[in-house]
Amino acid sequence: MARSKDIAPHVGRLSRSQVAAKRGLHKGKKTTAAPAKPEQPAYTEKTVGGKANGEKRLVPTAKASKYYPAEDVRRPKVSRKSAGKAALRSSITPGTVLILLAGRFSGKRVVFLKQLDSGLLLVNGPFKLNGVPLRRVSQAYVIATSTKVDITGVSIPESVNDAYFAKAKAAKSTKEGEFFGEGKEKKAFPEEKKSEQKSVDSALLSAISKVEHLSRYLKASWGLSKGDRFHELKF
Repeated sequence: MARSKDIAPHVGRLSRSQVAAKRGLHKGKKTTAAPAKPEQPAYTEKTVGGKANGEKRLVPTAKASKYYPAEDVRRPKVSRKSAGKAALRSSITPGTVLILLAGRFSGKRVVFLKQLDSGLLLVNGPFKLNGVPLRRVSQAYVIATSTKVDITGVSIPESVNDAYFAKAKAAKSTKEGEFFGEGKEKKAFPEEKKSEQKSVDSALLSAISKVEHLSRYLKASWGLSKGDRFHELKF
């Protein structure tokens, strides 16, 4: 039976591409392999007439392209530099109280703990005091204050590194499922991270409690109001 019946003389019901799709030859495995091409030398030696022409000459096998760009195309320079760890500002030392300038916790005061391998700063609110958990921020988005906390007794777990903040890839959901809100289940916060947060908070809170009014200072958020001269402010 013909795959494409004629609807008029010499006019088939299906197009050439539709017939090819129905035949399904593209699905079969190709058993025949292309014959290997013999390697040709880059130059071939040819004899040339004339005494002054040297009798022999090397001629390239593949002719060079006659086309060339009318204007010089600039090639980007290959950089041999590798991104290293950012140098820490002299005003930021372990225990320095920082003011966050961007992100979800913008305007909050946090305590700087250490610099991670990526160059980002590891900070903590503490969470129990002002709601800021263990977090990493760029030093470009913080203001270093003159207030410092003695964190010699605060031990930071080795597991709190850049990998600690990596997010797991979520499974892909269909557009129809997204529309009806399917597959949006709230994942429970890992118990390990909870215990690590509590251990850092407890040690940090005990150090903060030794300084009068420091807990109230960390709870208060910072912001500019009308008439403030930013260049004259001292932190």
